Amino acid sequence: MRLLSWNLNGLRSAARGGFWEWLQADAPDVLCLQEIRIQPEQLTDTMHQALGYHATWHCARRKGYSGVATLSRERPLALQHGFGEARFDDEGRVLLTEHPGFTLVNAYFPSGQRGHERVRFKLEFYDALLAYCLDLVREGRRLVVCGDLNTAYQPIDLARPGQNKKTSGFLPEEREALGRWLESGFVDVFRHLHPEAREYTWWSYLHSARQRNIGWRIDYFLVTEDVLPHVQGASIRGDVLGSDHCPVELCLDLAPAMSA
Repeated sequence: MRLLSWNLNGLRSAARGGFWEWLQADAPDVLCLQEIRIQPEQLTDTMHQALGYHATWHCARRKGYSGVATLSRERPLALQHGFGEARFDDEGRVLLTEHPGFTLVNAYFPSGQRGHERVRFKLEFYDALLAYCLDLVREGRRLVVCGDLNTAYQPIDLARPGQNKKTSGFLPEEREALGRWLESGFVDVFRHLHPEAREYTWWSYLHSARQRNIGWRIDYFLVTEDVLPHVQGASIRGDVLGSDHCPVELCLDLAPAMSA
């Protein structure tokens, strides 16, 4: 099973850049999208039909802002919009879908903003969603959490760590918040498989940053440890254009034992 996660920085903009054609050619089993920036009434027939995918949309109340969507070839066994905290759910940040053998959490973590005005909100989101996910783990769920986490965890995860110590996305308190996920039993699959890789998932539009590969790795797949034996691979799809982010990919072997 091949899962992709991608912050589109606007679905309509990505569609004009060939998103639907890319999806038809790439054909993942599941695609999680963040920052779709669209309202329910703006969803077109193409978006609803989604080239044969089962599409679930969770839009923000505020127009042109945030929002997530999960597209899957097989209909999810169950789905849930948000995780029960209105101040986060109103921004369309989390979708949960149930699949054979695991629960998928598609999340768009808040940005702390350039002036740090939303860092507290971001940290509260980190901790609230972690608490919710740990409750699911205690219920016996196997979790795959993916999305734009908006934080580079280690110096290896951004091109210029020394210059960004006071930049939101690499602040000590943000890294500590992400660290609490890893200390609680979640595994950063890409870094687990590629401990020395210097690959990035986001680049500024300024100063030809992508062409110069001056980027940040802020998009992740995190899995609970009981999912890890079923991981076949994880990669960063830097070749895919259409956003200031690129997709990240996770391959799972969903053997019958996984759903036992």
